Amino acid sequence: MITQIYTAQTPDEAVALAELGVDHVGVTVSERGLPGEVGMPIGRKIVEALAGTTARCVALTVETDLVTVKGFVADLRPDILHLCGDTSLLGPGDVFDLRRLMLSNAIESEVMQAIPMIGPGSVELAIEFAPHVDWLIVDSVTDAVDGIGAAGVTHDWNLSRQIVEMVHVPVILAGGLGPENVADAIRMVRPAGVDSLTLTNQNRSDNSFSKDLEAVGLFVESARRAGL
Repeated sequence: MITQIYTAQTPDEAVALAELGVDHVGVTVSERGLPGEVGMPIGRKIVEALAGTTARCVALTVETDLVTVKGFVADLRPDILHLCGDTSLLGPGDVFDLRRLMLSNAIESEVMQAIPMIGPGSVELAIEFAPHVDWLIVDSVTDAVDGIGAAGVTHDWNLSRQIVEMVHVPVILAGGLGPENVADAIRMVRPAGVDSLTLTNQNRSDNSFSKDLEAVGLFVESARRAGL
């Protein structure tokens, strides 16, 4: 069972997550005020730090302009590019074109597409995206944050289970997962992996956060047991 944890804000934090057994360490490189975002210079240092570990770096963007996204992944070179922008602005055909741009520029990052879990139409959307990506991440949404994710709430796991059963790429389950409910989620959905942001944070008085390493460790342990 793959474990994915967002969001590392320093190289040391990223390495600490990897040492806890996290498979995918997420970094949010942005200037939009996204939760835990960092600038490109720190983002590059996080990518470099993770290169010496067993973890893979997943970099999130909410941008939807093809040239902007291509520039983002070319500058950062993560193991996996996580697209979580508006799917009406960057749709399956656009992702196909993005992959061609990446290939022509020798960018080897895999692509993970976020699917907003808002109803039965999400299943159809996942099926449309699946042929053009290496991964899908099914995630909850909130109007309080740009893009898909960082909602801190669960969604209808029955729909996520349908997606897992109907597509031929690995699916990461996200949205309101923490140490207490990740095992139930895995047993219900049977995804390839699980993701956590909000429920593995340690909040600070200034509304910022760092990762709660104890909670992350429990999340990883519970996910691994449930995935056996």
